[in-house]
Amino acid sequence: MKKAEVKVLLRMLSAYYNHVRAFDNTLVTKFFGLHSVKLTGPIQKKVRFIIMGNLFCTKYTIHRRFDLKGSSLGRTTDKPEEEMDASTILKDLDLNFIFRLQKSWFQDFCRQVDRDCEFLENERIMDYSLLVGLHFREASKAGDLIPSGARTPIGGEEHENDGAPRLSRGDMDQLLIDPAWWASIRLGTNMPARVERAIRKMEGEVQTMEPTGEFYEVVMFFGIIDILQDYDISKKLEHAYKSMQYDPT
Repeated sequence: MKKAEVKVLLRMLSAYYNHVRAFDNTLVTKFFGLHSVKLTGPIQKKVRFIIMGNLFCTKYTIHRRFDLKGSSLGRTTDKPEEEMDASTILKDLDLNFIFRLQKSWFQDFCRQVDRDCEFLENERIMDYSLLVGLHFREASKAGDLIPSGARTPIGGEEHENDGAPRLSRGDMDQLLIDPAWWASIRLGTNMPARVERAIRKMEGEVQTMEPTGEFYEVVMFFGIIDILQDYDISKKLEHAYKSMQYDPT
């Protein structure tokens, strides 16, 4: 890792420790150690590295990975579709799913994101991402996704109370067979959910996502990553340049 990133971590270490201790469900990257080694030989270069939690350390295959920043500028993958596979990192404009969590989990997610973003703002960190991984419960050996068969009404017919999925039959069976599986679910880890495929459309200058009614049962993983980029002079200049090149609205 870069020396500048080491400085950021050491500067925020006390606040980071207090934040992680205060919020068990924090979505912020888990750091476990910061180390450096000096290579032998004529160069004797110092190498710095960090040990952190792997968000996708799971028995499940991660079929889709999204790096989301809440921006549209340049936020598409640079790979052609025929070259994409399960390891491809997709971006904001590649996202073609609407996520449906149980209401209590969604509320917990919103509260924790607010807390984590406030912490990062206080530490002058702004260039971070929400990493999202999806395991599709029904997928062919070739990696093709298989819809669950459940479809919801389209065109405003769905009632407010029906917006969040209830436990599927598969979830209930899993709970009865293996109660420990249910206990392993935490915010951002092993979360059963439902996603609905959507089609991106342009309405004037605004891009919208139109639900298709095609659902997939998934297990979700998500967390906040890349939090060691300080909002320094280079970032300020980058922001100023982009503000002149593109309409900030």
